[in-house]
Amino acid sequence: MPTVLLPSSAAAFAPRSPPNVVLNTKVEPWLTATLKRINRVKRPLNNVTQHTRCLTETLSSPNAIWMLCSLSLPKAPESDLKKDENPLTEALYNYQMIHIEAYVVHVDMVSQNEVAFKLTPETIEALVDFHKDVYCVDAAANTWEWSGKENQLKKLQEEFVQAANKFVYRTYAQALEGLEEDGAGELLCGRSEDAKAAIMSLFVPLLPPPPRIVDVVRPTPFLSSSIGHELWWNNSMQFSGPVEPWKVLPSNTSAPSTGDSYTQMWNTMGLNEMQFSPPAPSYSQPYTTSPLNDSQYYSAAATSAALAALPLPSMLVQPCSTAASMAGFGFGDRYQDFALPYGTTM
Repeated sequence: MPTVLLPSSAAAFAPRSPPNVVLNTKVEPWLTATLKRINRVKRPLNNVTQHTRCLTETLSSPNAIWMLCSLSLPKAPESDLKKDENPLTEALYNYQMIHIEAYVVHVDMVSQNEVAFKLTPETIEALVDFHKDVYCVDAAANTWEWSGKENQLKKLQEEFVQAANKFVYRTYAQALEGLEEDGAGELLCGRSEDAKAAIMSLFVPLLPPPPRIVDVVRPTPFLSSSIGHELWWNNSMQFSGPVEPWKVLPSNTSAPSTGDSYTQMWNTMGLNEMQFSPPAPSYSQPYTTSPLNDSQYYSAAATSAALAALPLPSMLVQPCSTAASMAGFGFGDRYQDFALPYGTTM
């Protein structure tokens, strides 16, 4: 509901005074029936003024106390409660019933269509005592200790006293249908549950201060001695001996290596003593229709013959699968005879 101005009697610690009643130009039929039901003496209710006077006098009676709800609360802190095997006996000894009583301070059936109730001094005193003797003790026992805990408990108690005296319960004006003789009444149609929830919202929990944020200093990672890893690195980088550039390590120690045979072939050919003539560059001779002379023909043939005598590197190291397949078909000994002519054409 939107905030509206309440009379001065609704302020905190204000004494009780006659309620402020504002009715519409057309009185609701249920209100007329209610006023006729509660009045012992027949009173005329023919206009708005008569309805307003009758309702104001009825709600101003000292006996016009409304029962908003009832709360079942423990009598003592949790540590002092009695334990019993019978739950009924335990409930009778440990719990008490506090009736939340209030009186009407405001009736507005024009703009807000609401009625406002203020707690009686006896109800406020009962709630304050329970908050101090039971609620605060349990809250202190269920929270950890810190330096300003006692001051926080006192502040919590003072705030509850102020909230209980300022509390005003507001509901729809149809709640006046529960009006009885002498202006007393109770909330009907489940409105008492709403009033109970509003009363319990006054009990604010005790909140400890948030934990302090501490910077976590991570230690410097420990570095091992340089002697160990340097020794390991040097040992891993050492080799048993120089590796020949054209030697192929065999994959199987039991089978003969093809790399040894090719190495022997290179040694027999006298690769170190052989002199190579540079190959003819591509497209070195211009295009002409005249036939070549004998010197040009013989120089080209000599170059081709020299290249043909030299095997290509791709023919020196063949995959194991190729060598094995050729040896399986009986071409192991004649493999070079077939490879050299085809290498020449390439």
